[in-house]
Parts: sequence; C-alpha cells; structure tokens
Amino acid sequence: AMQPRGPGSAEPRRAVLPGRSRARSRGAAGAALLPSMLMFGVILASSGLLLMIERGILAQVGPLPPHPPAGPSRRDGRDSAAELELEVLRDTRNRTIRALCGQRSMPRSVWELPPGQRRTVLRHLLVSDKYRFLYCYVPKVACSNWKRILKVLDGALESVDVQGKMDHKSDLVFLGDMKPEEISYRLKHYYKFIFVRNPMERLLSAYRNKFGEIKEYQQKYGVEIVRRYRKNGGNSAGDDVTFSEFLRYLLDEDVERMNEHWMPIYNLCQPCAVRYDFIGSYERLHADANHVLEHIQSPSFVRFPERQAWYKPVTAETLHYYLCNTQRRLIKELLPKYILDFSLFAYPLPNITSEFCRQ
Repeated sequence: AMQPRGPGSAEPRRAVLPGRSRARSRGAAGAALLPSMLMFGVILASSGLLLMIERGILAQVGPLPPHPPAGPSRRDGRDSAAELELEVLRDTRNRTIRALCGQRSMPRSVWELPPGQRRTVLRHLLVSDKYRFLYCYVPKVACSNWKRILKVLDGALESVDVQGKMDHKSDLVFLGDMKPEEISYRLKHYYKFIFVRNPMERLLSAYRNKFGEIKEYQQKYGVEIVRRYRKNGGNSAGDDVTFSEFLRYLLDEDVERMNEHWMPIYNLCQPCAVRYDFIGSYERLHADANHVLEHIQSPSFVRFPERQAWYKPVTAETLHYYLCNTQRRLIKELLPKYILDFSLFAYPLPNITSEFCRQ
C-alpha cells in the first residue's frame, strides 16, 4: 500500500504549471468555483441540508412516511433504526437535488449542457434496451461489476463470475453513440440510476489503485505529478506519488478535463440534466443493487458479484490515516471542487480536526 510522506519530509512548493502563472491559475479556479460555492449556500439555506448531522442525531429525526423494502419484515429495533436513517438519507438527497436543480441557471436536459459536458455524461450512460434502463457508471464505485451485469443481461457474458480482465468498452452500448432522437427517447422513458460514494474515499481508492498498481497510470500521470510537485523528482518512475502530491495535482486540474477516475460524480453524471430514478450507495452496495435488479426484472440467476478476494477496500481507518497525515490546508482548498458531490449525495465533510486526528 502506498503511504503518505512522513512528517519529516519537506513539503515542496507548488510548481508553476506550463503556460500559466500560479496567480492566474488560482484566479481562474476561484472564478470557476464561485457559482458552485454560491449554489451550495443556496442549498444550505433552502433545503435544510442534513449532511453535517451525525448518525446519533439522524436517529432522533421524526419519522418519515414509511416506504418498507420488499422482502421479509424487519425483525428488531436496530433494523427499524437503520431503515429510518436510510429514509432520512434518501429524503435529504432528493430535497437537495430538487433545490439545486430547481435554480434557473441549472440545465433541465442534456441538450442544455455545453458540448463538452454533454459528451461526458452521454459517454458515461450505459444502455440496456432489453431491460429499458440507463446506468451512469462512476469509476471507483463498483462500475466494473455493473458492466459485468450489463454484459450478462445482453448475453455477451455467461456469468458475472467469469474470470479475466474486464473490457470496459466492448459489448457495451453507450448512449453517446446514438442519434439525438434515440437519446431523447431513452432519457424520457427508461429507468435511470447511478451509484455514489464518499468523495474523499473515492479519491483515495483511485490513488491507491492507479498509482500503486497500474503502470500505465504511473507513466502517464505519476511521472508528471512528481516532476511538478517534488524537488529533484525528475528520476521518478511515477510509482511513488504521495497522496499530498496527488491532491495538489487535483487542485490545479480543470474539473472538466480530469480523468474519469477522479472527476466529480456531478460532472460525470449531471444529475440536474438527467433526472435519475434511483441513487444507490457504495455503502449499501448489495442491498441497493438488488433493489435495482428487482426493479428492472432481471432474471433470478443474475446477482451482483461478490467482492474479489484480492481486493483491498478503503476502510474508515485507512481514510483516517491518510487524511490526518495530509496538510489540512490542502484538503480544505480541494473541497470546493467536490462540494456538490458532498452536498447533493449527503456525505459528511471530512473530519480533520486535531482532536479527531489524535484518536
């Protein structure tokens, strides 16, 4: 596992990116982020956002109209409390998305998006005409397993358990490859869903996977990151990028030009331009996946794959370690780029207080 640089390591000064000054970069980034920050303020004021509320407080929130899940009834109070918390979470997400997307400046359809943003979301929407659904895939949120399911449903793959490297392009149908009238029809009539994940956990998962295991990413991104942000880093093979260096790189990147593995979910899936029928959580992956499979009436033999034995998930302790060994200023500067993911999908902002990090 990759480790952040130790406390004794000197923090390199931020490199000046080619073709632009640091001041210009910061100024442009600030101008681009201003609407997001203003909109976040509107959300906080208008929708009673609950993302800052801890679990203990969530359990005290008054009951919402019951929507019991299909299947066996709940057998104890713990199940009831968990279902209540889930209802609060879903209600929070729905109200927040309505508040944001109800603003006049927000797009009402994919055709109102700028061309670059429209291309991004259309090439992340996977199509099943047989089962009439659209799935916006988000890298590092179990998208490989969902792609396996789509291939099985389409008959291109015998089983979700078939071993071998996942081909992320072949035997999949992308909405962006269709004609405008075909796109509009499916957006209007098909069941649409996405799966989301805690933004900082997703970033850490991408960092550990891409720079700790994938040589292609080490060579394409890692070498350049080290060269930019580390003194005398020109000899690096890109396999020793620190988490702090990765976050510095993200801070200097234009969100719309980011690699899909760390581009914000909002930019990938445009939840205002595409009104999703269901938002699943990585934290409730199997339960939410089963909900989707039941809704689309998939064959009974199709199930969501179990986690591979070799996969090492990001735990709360791992995230705590990395965040608490990273400069607080760096994390705080990065948050505005992902603030819509935190707010829209009701994830708490990272706790990087001294008291928490001493634990």
